[in-house]
Amino acid sequence: MIINHKSPYFLQKDAFNIKKEFFCYKNFFFLFVLTSIFSCKPTQKAIATKPLEEKVVKVVHRSELKPKNSVVSNPKNLVFSVGADNFNGFSKFLKSKKVAVVTNQTGILSNNMNLVDFLVAKNVNLTKIFAPEHGFRGTADAGELIVDGKDVKTNLPIISLYGDNKKPKSEQLNDIEVMIFDIQDVGARFYTYISTLHYVMEACAENNIPILVLDRPNPNGTIVDGPVLEPEFSSFVGMHPIPVLHGMTIGEYAQMINGEKWLKNGIQCDLQIVACSAYARDSFYSLTVKPSPNLPNDQAINLYASLCFFEGTNVSVGRGTDLQFQIFGSPFLPNDNFCFIPKPNFGAKNPPYNGIDCFGENLSNISKVERLELKWLIKAYEDTKDKSKFFNSFFTKLAGTKKLQQQIESGMSAAEIRASWETDLIEFKTMRKKYLIYL
Repeated sequence: MIINHKSPYFLQKDAFNIKKEFFCYKNFFFLFVLTSIFSCKPTQKAIATKPLEEKVVKVVHRSELKPKNSVVSNPKNLVFSVGADNFNGFSKFLKSKKVAVVTNQTGILSNNMNLVDFLVAKNVNLTKIFAPEHGFRGTADAGELIVDGKDVKTNLPIISLYGDNKKPKSEQLNDIEVMIFDIQDVGARFYTYISTLHYVMEACAENNIPILVLDRPNPNGTIVDGPVLEPEFSSFVGMHPIPVLHGMTIGEYAQMINGEKWLKNGIQCDLQIVACSAYARDSFYSLTVKPSPNLPNDQAINLYASLCFFEGTNVSVGRGTDLQFQIFGSPFLPNDNFCFIPKPNFGAKNPPYNGIDCFGENLSNISKVERLELKWLIKAYEDTKDKSKFFNSFFTKLAGTKKLQQQIESGMSAAEIRASWETDLIEFKTMRKKYLIYL
């Protein structure tokens, strides 16, 4: 209970003070004037409590902006940590429950221990593991078929959430009472882990299973840029009306999916976000584990959104080299300064232009980009002689619109194309504010 200026004690005291002050001024007695001055102190204290009362109201109001969502935080921790590190904060949701985990090689704690191994060591009743694209250990090629199996270390069954089984089936959830989701995202719309998140949330909502999202920073978390997806071009590489770079952590994004009712038939799931501690959005965040086989380092992660458009063209992004998403080239570009030859390697068993000279650019040592860059895409298009073979049908899925290809083909500059995104980006940023957890 908060005692403030509206409490009965203060109301009675104020009434008494007013009578004394009136009597003092009427009779002009100095002693009574001094007495009335001292007797006013309780009223001064009551006024001083107003800012505290207003602060409480603001906190309550802010939490009401996220119905069906709840954030579990660890305000006492002044050292940076990811959601998975806050076991004391989320263990209460797991007590005496049958638990499943959606995770991969990125689901690690600050001590580099895998989340599944950690939960088993804590005697959590894990029943199964769900794995996204690239598999539980993150070793499969992009688009490669992942089969169900068992984890050698824990003997837990692993169910693939890629290919024909992108969404957990009801029979796969029969023995589950709580779902945990812990995967590192990179902040790009076409990075399929957020599509997996959508389908897992939807399945949990349909089967009345609460879901805990263990949050992790977005390494591109300050950038909101690119064309907003048009609903008719929704696919597994872009499900929602968001820009290419959304500037949200995966926990914040889960809140948006739930809050905007993007799940099937507008249903919402019982969602808990286990927040990062001591994290600011503009903090530098370097991944210690590859989020996928062809994003080997911070440079590739930073350039990924800008270069991924080449996957919808006849240009290679360096799959089959050690500089994936840090170089680009094709046999159809001018032989100027840079050449590479793709060969089969980890994450690219049969890379585009296998064994063929590709000419292009090396971006592995450029400064960090702070926006979605179009200049390399436009230049490659302009330098390709047979422009009719530059784009393929996948480009529209990546762009989330037909407009970008049309704009490039019509000769629009990068600045002119960027200007066409402004209205949609302003609307998205306004919506995004409701779901942000971090400054």
